[in-house]
Amino acid sequence: MADFTEIDPQTFAERQAAQPAPDWQLIDVREPAEVELASLPGFRVYSLSRSAEWVDRIGQELDRSKETIVLCHHGMRSAQMCQWLLTQGFEHVVNLRGGIDAYSRLVDAQVPLY
Repeated sequence: MADFTEIDPQTFAERQAAQPAPDWQLIDVREPAEVELASLPGFRVYSLSRSAEWVDRIGQELDRSKETIVLCHHGMRSAQMCQWLLTQGFEHVVNLRGGIDAYSRLVDAQVPLY
C-alpha cells in the first residue's frame, strides 16, 4: 500500500500564497470545539471522532484523484486520517506536519494556540 507524504506549515503557506486557488482539497479532522478556537480557511471539517456521520459520503464529496491535505492539532489524528484515506482509494494524501499548532507557531501567530 502507498504511504502518505507530509508538508511542513511553511511550505503549505508558501504554496497557498503562490496559488490563490490551488487544485487541492483540505480536510480538518479536529473536533468542532477545536475548530471554533482556531481554524484555517478552506478546510472542510470531518471530525475523526464523528466518522460515522461522514464515512458513507466522503467519497462522493471529495475527489480521490486530487491532492488532499489533512490537518489536526499536532499531526497525529491527521496522520490516522491520511492512512484511512489511502485505504479508500485517495491517491495523493498529505499530512500537515505539526498541525494547526505548528502553523500558528511557524507561519501565522494570529491563529490562536490552544
